[in-house]
Formats: sequence, structure tokens, C-alpha cells
Amino acid sequence: MIADNPHGIGPAEREAEEPPATTAPWDLSPSRHLRYKEVLMHKSDQYRVADTRTATALPLHRLLRPAMVLPVVAALTGVLVVTASGNDHTSASRRAASAAESAVGNSASASLDRISAAAMSRDVKPVKDNQLVYAESLIRENTGAFGGPVGLGALHTYEVWTVQGSAPTSTTGWIRETGKDAVMPGERIPIVATTPVRVGLDHPTYKWLATLPTDPEDLRTLLYAQTEPWGSLSEDETVFRNVGELLGSTIMPPATASALYKVVERIPGVTVIPDTVDAAGRHGIGITRKDPGSATRDEWIFNKHTLAYLGSRSYMTADKRTGVAADTLYGINAVMERGVVDSPGEVPASTEG
Repeated sequence: MIADNPHGIGPAEREAEEPPATTAPWDLSPSRHLRYKEVLMHKSDQYRVADTRTATALPLHRLLRPAMVLPVVAALTGVLVVTASGNDHTSASRRAASAAESAVGNSASASLDRISAAAMSRDVKPVKDNQLVYAESLIRENTGAFGGPVGLGALHTYEVWTVQGSAPTSTTGWIRETGKDAVMPGERIPIVATTPVRVGLDHPTYKWLATLPTDPEDLRTLLYAQTEPWGSLSEDETVFRNVGELLGSTIMPPATASALYKVVERIPGVTVIPDTVDAAGRHGIGITRKDPGSATRDEWIFNKHTLAYLGSRSYMTADKRTGVAADTLYGINAVMERGVVDSPGEVPASTEG
């Protein structure tokens, strides 16, 4: 079994229950990810992206996916203010902005280079076709009413079991939430597609991940060739988010994980956050990207020492029309355990770091 939890739970209180599981299916879209919360609870986030893809890579661990697409102009922060006048002032400001942007970019590149090297050094046992990848997270989601302000719900447990077979399948896995603000608490719900789903970005298995090129440029070429932007997101942002969807719910071959971080290192606009916190209260460094075509941004969190992936944070950016303040947090999670099991509902008895 594999674990990506070097520091354990941390200060957050886990709200876990063990009610009986259910096997009643819920018919979902062909995507590997879920919209079941909106369907079952009639809750709709007014900022959701209007997604026209037939098999969109939506997050397993953040069900209230981002925001409606708005033409947001990215603002550079941390720019040095220069006291001057006329053209000299403009020129100095531009030089300062360029220098600040370059420094942030270099920092992100160095961080991702270290994260890539750490991923390559990990010992990962291959996952068999007849097994399932298990991932347990702590999450807080937006529970605000439609048309109202964002409100983060209670911290609760989110589990997912992902099928690993290579053949197309209509059931790609199972999910279960437990605790306050969980949807259908304690019930294990099959992830059922209307048509069989092939392995790939919409159903990433260990074996499929192992077939991806490990040369960063070759992998970059492949990912961009297979990317269809979500709504009005840029191609760069869609690739960034596609990679992000793989981090919390899969077990990846070390060479694949290392190459993916190298691909992200080459995406324009990626920046580093020196200190950020996951849903379990663990501090780490953040990797993020703000896209001009999106009203949200995602932030990946990595352990400062081991550089293992810890979780993520999702923010809405400022918009005068909706009254959303800059960097409004609307979702946060923390991956607590990952492992390999033989049947849905089973939890790893022990894990290896």
C-alpha cells in the first residue's frame, strides 16, 4: 500500500462514521467525476464553469467546481512602487513589474524542479488491474445558497475507490462521504457513466499513467494535443487543471509523476506560494496559476520537507458584478491516505510511506 501522509492527521478533527454502505447506482455523465451533489441536493454554485465537454475532467475531491467564466485581467502583485514622474515613472514601473514576475516565475520553476526530483525518488508498488486505488481526504466545500455568499461547510471525510481495469467500464469507482455536511452520509455510491469510459484523463489508472511518455517535452506535447479547453479557460490553464485532478486521487509511477511536474514547470504563469495550509492544518508550499479566462484559481499544496502532495485550496477571484472579494476561499481539502485494496468499501489495513 502507498501513503502520501508523512505527518498524519495534524490538528484538524476528523469526523468519521461507519453507517451501512449502499450499492444503489446513480446514473451520472460520462465524466469520471461527479456532479451528484448538485443533482441530489439541488445546490448550484452560481460561479460554476459552464462545461461543454462530454467527458470533462472534474475533481473527485472538490465537487463544487469553479466558477463561471469571466474576462478577468490578471493583476501582478508585489510590484515595487517607484516614486518618479512622466515617462520615467512608467518605464520604472514596467521594469519593476517585469523583474517581480521573473522572480516569481523562477521561484516556481525551482520549486517544481525539487518536487519533480522528490517524486522520482519515491518507491511505488505497481497497482494490478484487479485492484482499486483508495484515497481518503478531508474536505470543506461551499455550502452557500444559490445566489448568496460563499460559505464553507464543516470538515468531513471523502473517500473514493477507483477501478483499475484496462477495459472500458460504466462503473469507474465508488465514493463515500461521512460527517456533518456530507452528501448521503455513509452511503457508498457507484460512479456510473451513461456509456462505458475508456482509460485516460477521464479514468486514470496506474497502468494508463505508466504508458505516458516520461520525457517532459514528449509528455507536454501529448497533453496539449489531447486537451480541449473547459469553457473559456486557456489551453495552458486546462492542462494545469488536468494535472491537478490526478494529484489527489491516483497512485502514479514515479517517472510519470516526475515528468508531469516538469510539464507544469513549463506552463506560463505558474507561481509559488511560500506558505499555505491544507484542510488538516498542515503547512506547505503552494503552486498556483491564475488564468485570465477564469474567475477561480486552484492552489496545490506540498510538504515543505518531503515535497509530497498534501492537498489543495480553491479560490474565487474578485468580480464587481457578483460582489465576490479577491481570493475568496470556496473549497479546501487534505489527502490523508492513499493505498491499494481488493474490493470497494475496503480500507487499507496499513500503509507504506
